[in-house]
Amino acid sequence: MTTRPRPLLAVVYDAGSVPAGEIGSGLDELGEVVFLVPPGSAHVEQMRPVMELLGEVRELTGAPERDAELVRALRPDALLTFSEGMIRTAAELGAACGLPGHSPRTARLFTDKALQRRALREAGVERTRTRLVESPDAWPSALSAVGLPAIVKPVTGWCSRDTYSMRTPAEAEAAWAAVTEATASAGWSPFVVEEFFEGRPSGPFGDYVSVESACTRDGVVHFALTGKTPVMPPFRGTGRIWPSPLPADEEAEILGLVTRALEAVGGGRGLTHTEVKLTPDGPRVIEINGRISGYVNMMARESCGVDLVRAAGLIALDRDPELRPFEFGGRVHFQYNNLAPLYPCRLERVYGAERVRALPGVTAYRNFVRPGDELSGTSQTMTLDTVSGVCDSHESVIRTIEAARAALDFEFRSARGVHRVNGLELQGDREEDVSPHGSIRA
Repeated sequence: MTTRPRPLLAVVYDAGSVPAGEIGSGLDELGEVVFLVPPGSAHVEQMRPVMELLGEVRELTGAPERDAELVRALRPDALLTFSEGMIRTAAELGAACGLPGHSPRTARLFTDKALQRRALREAGVERTRTRLVESPDAWPSALSAVGLPAIVKPVTGWCSRDTYSMRTPAEAEAAWAAVTEATASAGWSPFVVEEFFEGRPSGPFGDYVSVESACTRDGVVHFALTGKTPVMPPFRGTGRIWPSPLPADEEAEILGLVTRALEAVGGGRGLTHTEVKLTPDGPRVIEINGRISGYVNMMARESCGVDLVRAAGLIALDRDPELRPFEFGGRVHFQYNNLAPLYPCRLERVYGAERVRALPGVTAYRNFVRPGDELSGTSQTMTLDTVSGVCDSHESVIRTIEAARAALDFEFRSARGVHRVNGLELQGDREEDVSPHGSIRA
């Protein structure tokens, strides 16, 4: 039993999390915060001054037993994480302290795509052809068993890192070359080959959705089904829409599928984000994630006045998260992200921000990358900014997003010089398209 006047919430924190400032404001009402951070994280060092304003910061060692002793000595009343890379660590520390949360087994199923597919298949939730590539020698047999079209992605990864589609033998060869190049410096890590889900025609929207859920002591609550804007190559998400443009009967089918999927992996305690492909044969689970997606908390606060960090804190304290299906009052809310180019470059300047903010339907425009920042150019999703807004219809949302993209220009410096790219051209902005004169070839 603790004798402190307010509960202590331990947050296992690293890159890819809900911003530290949102964690602090979301949990402030519930108790005191201590951030548990991994050693040697560049992101943690960058954010340490912010975290120290919000609570105590304690560094983990990476040794499970020593870290469990450290956390037990703190005697937290709750332990949680919002970072994909720390889901397993948080589950193990929570279990060692007897605190509610995702179990270590469920955390592993959330973060191991091969094991997750097996659990879904054994529970009869889905039938996706999948093969694990544990070593380079296993690639030919895995590709042969799954067949084309297929997709290859890391067993453990996020933000579309090192994820490639393969429709032809030539594309399979190119994908394998990219995979081996990506793992050459850090050493081999396992990949999975899966059958590729052909999406049904869904334009101007994306051919997939996501379901935002809370796994609580009383069961699963789905509080939002998120519509999407089309992805950018290779598989980088660009935007979110509430409510989705789907009819009610299809939404119900998708929510039923996600409920069964969460039950198959054990559910656990916490917030989840499940991506679902819309195919001609019905919805198919892409993957389940054991945390809030990217900017969903920001969107929930702006559109519904709901703080999902606070809800996650309540779940971790074994209390009612007070989450119900979101109501949007007959209006359509959106976020859209412009993404960095798929080649190494540096952002020099952004033009048109004030024009975007003045557009009807736009409520906010925020930059996440500053002039002078270096962009790696990898397949991993890297957002340059976000446009937030609310409109009277889904059609108005698409028009507003296109107007915002058209109003923006981004100036990048790459190996081929300085060039300026309009927001509408970012999706096709490749280094080979950069002309010697610093513009994008038509």
